[in-house]
Amino acid sequence: MARPRVHDLHQVLDTAERLVAEIGAGKVTVRTLAAAAGVPNGTIYHAFGSISALLGQVWLRAATDFLDLQTELVEAALGDAGDSAAAVVAAADTAAVFALRRPAAARMLLTVKKDDLLGPQLPAEIADALLALDKRVVALLVRLTHLRWGRRDGAAVEVLTTCVVDLPTALFRRALTGPLDRPAPIGADARERLAAAVRAVLSVPPPPRTHPARPTTKD
Repeated sequence: MARPRVHDLHQVLDTAERLVAEIGAGKVTVRTLAAAAGVPNGTIYHAFGSISALLGQVWLRAATDFLDLQTELVEAALGDAGDSAAAVVAAADTAAVFALRRPAAARMLLTVKKDDLLGPQLPAEIADALLALDKRVVALLVRLTHLRWGRRDGAAVEVLTTCVVDLPTALFRRALTGPLDRPAPIGADARERLAAAVRAVLSVPPPPRTHPARPTTKD
């Protein structure tokens, strides 16, 4: 069997990304994807091996692009002054910027649980790549936490995670549920509220570090 053309594979990934965003990962099968992408079933099996591997590629591609953009926006916000609050706001606002470029990918990342998308048959190389990506995410969160509070502990990183993950998901999720053929940008008012909420959370220092109790000794 001839190897599929490269641009056909990009089309398959784009179509899978859109289907996951529209109908959910559980309803994306080789048959539905092949029909939507206009390719034979065999193309998908030949190129990706399984639907699980393909969906893993879809998530990895979107999440990598998102993190690359987030890192770029954080660096730009830090600038020469090293404004940590502006950098955290930029990290949180990345979802809005990403949604302008990749509406289906943004909806997938903010509304679909990764565990629902990635099945047990995920190839080892994709699992390793996703693990490496998770480490990059944690490294960025820890870096921002250290820039803001001079800390790297779990309690402080959890507060930073609230700003960068929880608040954007809560404020932007509804805006990402519109029709993908007519994507509407996340409104300026929602982005302003997000920035205000992030700065409010940052104004309250994280809880004190917790240390494990030291064992006592008897005389």
